[in-house]
Amino acid sequence: MRKKIKNLDLYLLLLPTVLYFVIFRYIPILGIQIAFKDYIPVVGIFDSKWADPLFKHFTRFFNGYYSGRLITNTLLLSFGQLLFGFPIPVLLALLLNEVRSKRVKKFAQTITYAPHFISVVVVVGLLDSLLNVRNGLLNTLLVSWGVLQEPVEFLTSPFWFKPLYILSGIWQEAGWGAVVYMAALAGVDQQLYEAAKVDGAGRLKRIWHVTLPGIAPTMITMLILNCGKVMNVGYEKVYLMQNALNISSSDVISTYVYTTGILKSQFSFSTAVNLFNSVINTILILVVNKISRKVSETSLW
Repeated sequence: MRKKIKNLDLYLLLLPTVLYFVIFRYIPILGIQIAFKDYIPVVGIFDSKWADPLFKHFTRFFNGYYSGRLITNTLLLSFGQLLFGFPIPVLLALLLNEVRSKRVKKFAQTITYAPHFISVVVVVGLLDSLLNVRNGLLNTLLVSWGVLQEPVEFLTSPFWFKPLYILSGIWQEAGWGAVVYMAALAGVDQQLYEAAKVDGAGRLKRIWHVTLPGIAPTMITMLILNCGKVMNVGYEKVYLMQNALNISSSDVISTYVYTTGILKSQFSFSTAVNLFNSVINTILILVVNKISRKVSETSLW
């Protein structure tokens, strides 16, 4: 207690964060029971009757016509982001770390992580300005240069939806993700680089044998956390890019939960779908963490 009283100011600084998680993360867990009830807003969560059978909302989803498409699109988008989006911040951090000029490095860092602060609405607006079939900049240039005979309908094509979503996400988040690895690189012992130089190691060998092992724990931790968000494809960007022509490729679980739960007021059913989503994420993070603990010495717990 003496130590706690002595560090009371630090506990007070921590209090807002603790309250945030308690109020907005833990207390709402009580609402999970909606997935197992025939929830009526007027009656309330606790007074609504339990579903009969108990898992009927889950059964309805899995037997639904669109369930296969929703799960497939969600997995493809998520693993696409993980496969292509995870290495880019690492490579960017390695490149920035090799820049000797501090001014150039700061300028490059600012340019690369600035898109993180751009609104998703603005990002989709930029995509429309670049790729619009009528007057989009890219289509205009490609047609004028003779590369294309006619404009390509990027924004309405089911084929192009996933590449555009993933590439725009990489552009927006790569620089921000590199900040974590830049901080990890700052903690690598400089004497290891000097020893590698003495042993005759070139720049690439120093990166491979010194830099990458130095940031490996951070990389593994970030990979585990990203695996825990595999099913969490944010509905905002997907919903903004979605239209009637590309919906076969753009319809994911999060947009389905939004349309059924908020727009159609099917609260119990949408809660059941979202709960399934969260359970899959939990299983993935547990499995990846266990594999990481066995293969290496790094894990979340």
